[in-house]
Parts: sequence; structure tokens; C-alpha cells
Amino acid sequence: MIRKMILAAVVLSLTTSCVSKKIYQDLESKYANLKKERNALADENEDLKSNNNKLDLEKTALQSELDKVKAERDKLASDYAATKKNLDNLKSSYSALEKNSNDALESNMKKNRELLAELEAKEKALNAEQERLDKLKSDLEASSNRLAELEKMMAEKEAAMAKLKESLSKALNAFEGKGLTVEHRNGKVYVSMENKLLFESGSWTVGTEGRRAVKALGEVLAQNPDISVLIEGHTDNDKILGTIGGGVENNWDLSTKRATAIVNILSENKGIDKKNLTAAGRGEYAPLASNETVDGKAKNRRIEIILTPKLDEISKLMNEI
Repeated sequence: MIRKMILAAVVLSLTTSCVSKKIYQDLESKYANLKKERNALADENEDLKSNNNKLDLEKTALQSELDKVKAERDKLASDYAATKKNLDNLKSSYSALEKNSNDALESNMKKNRELLAELEAKEKALNAEQERLDKLKSDLEASSNRLAELEKMMAEKEAAMAKLKESLSKALNAFEGKGLTVEHRNGKVYVSMENKLLFESGSWTVGTEGRRAVKALGEVLAQNPDISVLIEGHTDNDKILGTIGGGVENNWDLSTKRATAIVNILSENKGIDKKNLTAAGRGEYAPLASNETVDGKAKNRRIEIILTPKLDEISKLMNEI
């Protein structure tokens, strides 16, 4: 229903007199910048997922190499034991031959020295492999710890957003069923308000009940300073004709004015950091339903408030990996 209201407002705004070309171009530029920011957030989210998958692959590779090194170490230990057994046998032979012949004794001593040298080499190789194994274990543990920390942080962010959704649903309960919905998906919380709750037809001035809903939303946001807030205005595809209020040029203009009106109300709450607020007008280009029906147009006229957790800590951890 919020979408319907936004789209209605946009349509009405589009029916207004034209704004100067410079203002229109400024709005287009702002929209392009906002679109880039949205794409950057989406890319950042995909990068986090990719890096998480990469860590899983690295952990698997390290485990495989660790198993390989263990096998090599066990083989060396087996070789060492066999060599030691041969050495013991030669020592026994040496004792027996010593009684019979100096020549046999010399030969046996030579073999003994060779075996001792071989045994020493085996011991050094075994120690080297053990050191390598210890390093691999250490690297694997460090990687596992970083991965666990990253997963914990992501889980905490998800839990915080779920809690935020519950708080918003509770705070806005009186308005649900009046064109307001609250959803939690893809790690974000979406608050959708239809035009019928916020704006009169052809206006971007928020009505009394709509203002109460926005202020209730602001009270929750003030308690969550680590949330980025994107306010998007949406319209249907009806063209704006005539003059609406102070005049709007098209749906872009109307949707932007309505999004800015919501930002201005949220800004009245001193507990909200204005740096966390972004207003965007998306016009008719992100519909929820078909614009071929009256109900579809109504759904498309809306304000969407998208709440996103800040990912600075996760980005920092990813850079350290």
C-alpha cells in the first residue's frame, strides 16, 4: 500500500510543471550516485560471501596438506624404525664377528657407520617434517580462528537485524494493516509504507498518521546507531500532468521529494545520526506489481526504508586474512 501511495504521489508529481534542466540533471546525478552506492553494497555483500567460501576452501586445502604431511611423517617414522632394527641386527652381528676376525670386524664397523649416518639423516628428515607439520597446524588453527570469528560476526549482524525487525514490528504494530509492512530478508530489514498511509494524492507532505508512523520508526533507529538507512521513493508509471504543489517535473522528481520528506522527519530525532540517512528517488523503475491494474499501481506507489548493518568490522577482518 505504501508503494501505491508513493506511486500515486509520483504520478501526481509528474503531472506538475517542469523544473529547470539543471535541477533535473542534478536529480539524475544523485540517482546515479545512489545506484552506485547500492551496487557497491551488493558487491561488498557478494565479496564477503566469496571470501567466506574462499576461507572454507583454504581450510580444506590446509587440512588435506596436513593429512599428507602426517602420512609422510609416519612413513619416515616407519623407515626410521626399520633402519634402527637393521642397526641393532648389525650390532649383534658385529659382536659375533668381532670374536672371529679383525677383517670381519672392520667390515661390520664400516656398515655400522653407514647405518648410523643413514639413521641420523632419517632423524633430521623426520624432525624437519615434524616442524613443517607443526607450522601447518598453526596456520590451519589461525585460519580456522579467523573464519570462526568472521562467521560469528556475520551471525551477530544477522541476529541484530532480526532483533531490529522485532523491535520495528512492535513499535509499528498499530500501523500494520494500514499500508505498512516490516520484513527481514537477505541480512536487511525492509519497512514498506504505502502512499495511503503517508501522502495525500498529488502531495509530498506527510500526513498526520504517516508522520506518527515515521516518528515511531525513528525512535527505534535512534537506539540502533550502527544501521545505515536508505529511504527510497517509488511511483507507478502514470505520467505527471498539470501542476502538483510547488511543481514536479516527473516521477523521478516526485519520488525523490517524498523520500526526502521522510528523511526530514527522521532527522528531527536528535538520536539519529544524519550521516546514516540516504534519500533516493527511484521513480517508476522498481515496481512490485504490474502497472496494468489499479491494485498493481497502488502497490507500486510506496516508500521503502531499507536498513542495512554497517560492515566496517567485517571488512577490516577480511583485510587481515
